[in-house]
Amino acid sequence: MSTLTYAVHDSMTMLRRNLKHAIRYPAVGFGSAMTPILMLLLFVYAFGDSIGAGIGGGGRDAYVNYLTPGIIVMGVAAGSMSTSIAVCSDMTEGIINRFRTMNITRSSFMTGHVIGSVVQTMVCMVLVLVVGVALAVGFRSSASPLEWLAAAGLLVAIAFAVTWLAAALGLKSKTVESASNKPLLIQFLPFLGSAFVPADSMSPGLRWFAENQPFTPMTETLRGLLCGSEIGDNGWISLAWCAGLTLVGYVWSRSLFNSTTKR
Repeated sequence: MSTLTYAVHDSMTMLRRNLKHAIRYPAVGFGSAMTPILMLLLFVYAFGDSIGAGIGGGGRDAYVNYLTPGIIVMGVAAGSMSTSIAVCSDMTEGIINRFRTMNITRSSFMTGHVIGSVVQTMVCMVLVLVVGVALAVGFRSSASPLEWLAAAGLLVAIAFAVTWLAAALGLKSKTVESASNKPLLIQFLPFLGSAFVPADSMSPGLRWFAENQPFTPMTETLRGLLCGSEIGDNGWISLAWCAGLTLVGYVWSRSLFNSTTKR
């Protein structure tokens, strides 16, 4: 077999390992989903009427449709926490030393973690939990099947990007506890964007930050696909951010992994 074939085969083996771990220990994945779900319930039922009246005059029902795309993006970002924990656990509990003695492709370890986390995030957190709760509280989408497919593709790109960053943070962490805390910035960054209220309603400094951080165009693109609002240039900007974050996370995590395993 060629080198590429070996790499793909070993990556699939690591992917199966990580998916089995996710099935066996679902608490980490479900725990990460609780924060965006609780935020959804809090803002819909505690603030939905007042915020909805302020941003469009539609009340709670209109605000649910505005809020849900932002919560979905937050859910995807929250899913990266499990990657950071899993990578740090493998690096600190000795299993990586066993892998080093085996004839496996070095890149397969990180690839298996990242792809496994993306699958777990998309299937467990986004499709089952976050979207399910959003539909239960009144979210209704006007998207066509093609727009739903485009939305799913965007979410996969976002998950892939933030998961590589979380993998690097897991490699950087010395303990599982610190690995669970470091991705919190990724998880809550959508909160400082247009997920909950429009960016143009914020104070000047916060508005500038919201308009120039990655999760705002991502949220606006998803909102346009699912709810029919104007997307404009946000689609291309979102893809550019995803590509850039993926590259940074991949290079950073690969550098950390190589330097760690050479010791």
